[in-house]
Amino acid sequence: MTVTLQTENFDAFFDAPFAAYGTDSPYVSPLRSDLKRFLDKSANPLFRGNSDLTYFTAHRDGRVVGRITAHFHAESNAMHDPDLGYFGYFDCADDADAAAALLTAAADWLRARDFSKMAGNFNLTAMQQIGVVTEGFDRRPYLDQVWSPPHIARLLTENGFAPQFPMATFSLDLTRGGPTIGPKQQAILDDPAFAFAPVTRHTIPARMDDARLILNASFADNPMFVPVTADEFHFQAKDMKWIMDPRLSVVLHHHGKPAACVICVPDLNPLLRRIGSRMGISTPWHYLRHRMTNTGISLIFLGVIPALQNRGVNPLLMARIMQAARDAGYKTLANTWIADENGASLAQAVKAGADQQHRLHLFAKAI
Repeated sequence: MTVTLQTENFDAFFDAPFAAYGTDSPYVSPLRSDLKRFLDKSANPLFRGNSDLTYFTAHRDGRVVGRITAHFHAESNAMHDPDLGYFGYFDCADDADAAAALLTAAADWLRARDFSKMAGNFNLTAMQQIGVVTEGFDRRPYLDQVWSPPHIARLLTENGFAPQFPMATFSLDLTRGGPTIGPKQQAILDDPAFAFAPVTRHTIPARMDDARLILNASFADNPMFVPVTADEFHFQAKDMKWIMDPRLSVVLHHHGKPAACVICVPDLNPLLRRIGSRMGISTPWHYLRHRMTNTGISLIFLGVIPALQNRGVNPLLMARIMQAARDAGYKTLANTWIADENGASLAQAVKAGADQQHRLHLFAKAI
């Protein structure tokens, strides 16, 4: 039977990776309700104004076998590449016809809007989940990491896409130590111009505002980065205060202004696997059980404003957060992704004793 496509069938979109990869794969979906609101153009501030999004699912013999989004982000096009559109959430069975149909549909949609290139996965911007796994398929993803089986990169290559922008994820055994407090870090601790801002349930909204300002300042020169608006940041972090462990994040002020931060959250992926990424009547019980047994955390981002970079702030924050995590009983930490061209962050990961988890690439082609 031939492959058929459906447009914006959310139920099929959510089910596609489970059907394509099976229940034993390391794949973990975002919570169903979160994914639905991410794809809701009327709700997601990323797609207000001149940006747009659609999505497709592939079906064979009445069964969903794959999915993909096609989208563009006007602010990114204005800052970086006006000819580049994006695909994301490309998850598919090892089915050449289904993959070709999905990729062609995304390319046709972008071409009709005058884009001449496409790249992905972007789920949905560079500040969210990006990339296709190219090594480390046997290693499970932590929260906010992507995972894809080996055939996804192969299917993209077979359809004319080329890998670019290599990245890596790392995991760190917190029981083995980590950064220490040296003279530079002690000088910061002794300087009254620096002060750690408390992260508590009550102060999380203010600290999230600090984090956004630090993110925009510290990542301004990074490739593909687009400043995140307050609406976008709080939309993405809408429920973070409910899952955050205040001990795992730290914000540093300099002369009373946001200067640096580390944002970590408990790894919820084992919980999401257990509940199938769907809220149900037993979810609170599973959540309580997860909180009692979880020993992993995910580093969402670490940022230092440019004026304070290379002054020892980064190791100070990591030393502080790693000690706090150890004291709280956590044993492993994993990051989202680090680009190969970010030599400073890669060096810091190696110096901290981190082990590589996954290799990832974006895949791109002219359309």
